[in-house]
Amino acid sequence: MFNLAGKNAIVTGGGSGIGKAVCMLFAKQGANVYVADISSENANVTISEIKALNGNAYPLVCDVTKQQETVDMFTSIGRIDILVNSAGISHIGKADTTSEADFDRIYNVNVKGMYNCLFAAIPLMKQNKGGVILNMSSVAAIVGLSDRFAYAMSKGAVYAMTMSVAKDYLKENIRCNCISPGRVHTPFVDNFLAKNYPGKEQEMFEKLSKSQPIGRMGTPAEIAFLVLYLCSDEAGFITGSDYPIDGGFLKLNT
Repeated sequence: MFNLAGKNAIVTGGGSGIGKAVCMLFAKQGANVYVADISSENANVTISEIKALNGNAYPLVCDVTKQQETVDMFTSIGRIDILVNSAGISHIGKADTTSEADFDRIYNVNVKGMYNCLFAAIPLMKQNKGGVILNMSSVAAIVGLSDRFAYAMSKGAVYAMTMSVAKDYLKENIRCNCISPGRVHTPFVDNFLAKNYPGKEQEMFEKLSKSQPIGRMGTPAEIAFLVLYLCSDEAGFITGSDYPIDGGFLKLNT
């Protein structure tokens, strides 16, 4: 089950966090994994770990905010069976404390960057008579999170783009879904705590963990398993859906 042998999969943000976990799992399942990241160093670390496990992986250094660069990157692959849009950044701030520069930065990466990848990948999938797209949304797209104004805006846009693409390309055999993780323990979390709560990192880590009813943060590997299912042939009847994976955050908080 969940065999990806022979499939070409591109994962943006594949150099770290959830994107890296997806790359590792896809390679284990036999895919030819294209690790796209703005950092060549991070991409190559993922590549080396995959190759150490005898997987097939190739680095793609790209800034997804630049459309022509993104199109050229996708075109260089040729055939794309699976696209996982995992590249993204976060921001702390409310509507009146978020600067225009920070708002534009979040928009350019999380919204325009995803659009650029869709713009580049869909024509190739149409040529290939089908494909699968998985977009990384967030619980922030569904409920209000404190001090996450720009981030929530961007993930709301991800959700809307997902539904639009799923509707528009049904006849082209292109499936498109998104997932909405809660808090996941990635390097971003550790860096965020070190920057904003120096000396209180462990205290705040426990507080953030317990905000989810299950009592902990998720792991990148746990998120990757859901991504694998939705991108596999076994999920062939699923499109236009969002899947929360949040330790009960949306439904069980009282």
